[in-house]
Amino acid sequence: MFAGDQNGLQGDPRLKAISEAIRVVPHFPKPGIMFQDITTLLLDPKAFKDTVDIFVDRYRDMGISVVAGVEARGFMFGPSIALAIGAKFVPLRKPRKLPGEVISESYVLEYGKDCLEMHVGAVQPGERALVIDDLVATGGTLSAAIRLLERAGAHVVECACVVGLREVKGQHGLNGKPLYILVEPRQQINCSAPSVNGVETCRHDDLILGASFGSPLNPTSKSD
Repeated sequence: MFAGDQNGLQGDPRLKAISEAIRVVPHFPKPGIMFQDITTLLLDPKAFKDTVDIFVDRYRDMGISVVAGVEARGFMFGPSIALAIGAKFVPLRKPRKLPGEVISESYVLEYGKDCLEMHVGAVQPGERALVIDDLVATGGTLSAAIRLLERAGAHVVECACVVGLREVKGQHGLNGKPLYILVEPRQQINCSAPSVNGVETCRHDDLILGASFGSPLNPTSKSD
């Protein structure tokens, strides 16, 4: 299902502008990786605002009281969204970054394990939560975020990312939670873009824009 059809975003020029603002850096941080660099999106005030506005328009009437941002790039979008919809922002951090009492949730990486932590008491039972990150790859980090929030008694309404990688199937396995993404690059990448600060770059050449995976949401509904 495509959010462009669901939310009236089909053909919205903001989505194309957002995709064009994202730099793709080949072979970073290691050979074979096409790194989706959203820092160039942050350098474009209009594209950055449009990104936040699209998320805000989607979530403002869903009764969400918690926006949980995944370290680190979820911190770049989450606070703005939280302020605009009248929710609190809860940072989900890597180990030993939060003082005081925390709860933790581990998840498996390609070569090992990692962990997310959240302050005890940051989320109250029954609160409706949104998880935000810049990109979904395997889905492992988002799944850990969902488990962490649910252990605290929250109801996770949805996960939202700016970029979702088409070749990764983790988008459909987020503990049954729906996923909303703005830009989904296809396999085909245009690497003829000029270098930036001496770094070879690519741009998204063939895109699916505004895709939604999982259970469809009714924006006016308070339960799902």
